[in-house]
Amino acid sequence: MTRYPRCSTDRDTAETEKLEWVTPGHPLFEAIRRHTHAQALGVLGTGATFYSLQHERPARIDFYRARVVDGLGQVIHERLFAVEIAEDGALRLQEPGLLGNFAPADPPAEMPKVATDPEVTSWLHQHALAPFIEETRRDRLTEVERVSTHVELSLTELLQRADEEIGRAFADVEQKLPDAEGRLAQAETRHAELLARRDRRRVDLERQRALTLQAVERLTSVLVLPHPEREAPEVRRLKPNFETETIAMGLVMAHEASLGRQVYDVSAKNLGYDITSLDLASGGLRLIEVKGLGASTGTVLLTPNERRVAEDRRDCYWLYVVTDCDASPRLQDRSATRRALIGTK
Repeated sequence: MTRYPRCSTDRDTAETEKLEWVTPGHPLFEAIRRHTHAQALGVLGTGATFYSLQHERPARIDFYRARVVDGLGQVIHERLFAVEIAEDGALRLQEPGLLGNFAPADPPAEMPKVATDPEVTSWLHQHALAPFIEETRRDRLTEVERVSTHVELSLTELLQRADEEIGRAFADVEQKLPDAEGRLAQAETRHAELLARRDRRRVDLERQRALTLQAVERLTSVLVLPHPEREAPEVRRLKPNFETETIAMGLVMAHEASLGRQVYDVSAKNLGYDITSLDLASGGLRLIEVKGLGASTGTVLLTPNERRVAEDRRDCYWLYVVTDCDASPRLQDRSATRRALIGTK
């Protein structure tokens, strides 16, 4: 930290206090990331146990990392995958961020069978890795074709100019003008260099089109157990009512769209918020968490993951509360709700 004595990971704070802004890609951020990964390897190797309000039966979640590499050895894309194995053998992909909604727990005295079930590598490849590399390939091919078109146009133009210079120099040689032979040799050398450069670029671009899946590894596994106090009143309030949440989500998305904003439902990704809403004119972004209540009054609680994002992104985090979802849904005053949210941080 002696090299970065005055820094912040919050952009507004960095600008206000004239600090260095540390973000992903910054040397300090990446050094901390590498250090944290090294420190966590031992713990990741042994796995962990969590309590979940959403699970009625034990399950295991395996976390994998995979990279797509091109023919030049460059890493094009890297992604985390989470595969949930249910007690009955059912499989599904999960967002890696779902751990933020779980509570750490001690390992059980007796491990459930799902904890020792074999890996589902074939299923992972079919439902996650194959789509991943195909998606990456489509994006890469589009990018390479765009670069290839530019390379061909630019180098063809340069080669044409070199040809013209060779023609002029050759004519001067026939007329025995001074320095004509030297200019001809230079023009021919330049033409040969351009041809070699075009050939090298064509080979490089062809290698960039060749993508392979590499470094597929299981990072860790976690055991997920039903929360032992999930029926307690204070805990049951944390369990979502999916019908109520769907009604609330629909109302909030319609409200944001009516303001002319670009709205996306990201609730399935466990990001700590449900909706992204973008003002295309100003670029203003809202990360919106939606809470629905069946009655006209009640209490809403943020999960640990939601509270973390609310604290980290207080500049654009919004909490919307929709009441009376069982009868006539009503969106509460959003400015008052936002002030209440900020006040709880």
